Amino acid sequence: MPTLLLVRHGRSTANTEGLLAGWTPGVALDDRGAAQAAALPGRLAGLPLSEIVVSPLQRCQETVRPLLEARPGLSAHTDERIGECHYGDWTGRKLAELKDEPLMEVVQAHPSAAAFPGGESMRAMQTRAAEAVREWNARVERDHGADAVYLMCSHGDIIKSLVADALGLHLDLFQRISVEPCSITVIRYTRLRPFLVRLGDTGDFASLAPSEEPPADEATVGGDAGAP
Repeated sequence: MPTLLLVRHGRSTANTEGLLAGWTPGVALDDRGAAQAAALPGRLAGLPLSEIVVSPLQRCQETVRPLLEARPGLSAHTDERIGECHYGDWTGRKLAELKDEPLMEVVQAHPSAAAFPGGESMRAMQTRAAEAVREWNARVERDHGADAVYLMCSHGDIIKSLVADALGLHLDLFQRISVEPCSITVIRYTRLRPFLVRLGDTGDFASLAPSEEPPADEATVGGDAGAP
């Protein structure tokens, strides 16, 4: 079965402003995010890609644009199932404010029981994304062969949930996974099991350097902003 490259969108204006963007329209890449997207074609230059699938949200569409310009023979297929989690009433709110919400403790420690008010549950988010991957695996194998490589550009929580699915981890453990903006995670699917080949690879270790702020004990809902 095919090999899947999961690309998280580049750093967005919501990432740097500390907002939970969700499906808020008009959330674009910031300058660093645009530079990350511009570097993506070079990072993938030696890799044949059979298909590109992308979340409908602007920050993902902008992330794949340089790659599509570098490979005019490819077009992007938009799939809402790999769009961001529907955070409902939390959408657009400051993450710093949400830390005090009782639901945040559930999101961190027991996400399989978390459902966002006016939005969707994290279980539903993982289910729709995993179904999308399995359908695209079958389509890519049918059209391009079992050794094909394809790319999906999506969001932090979606990618983390797909990694958990590939590793056979319960969703309650997915907050232990971290993927930075414009990182590449690679999953190779086979008939009997998936293999996690790369996780959150940016080729940049700047975010590992000690900072003045102590490391966070909790996962950033939606994904953190990466290196400054």
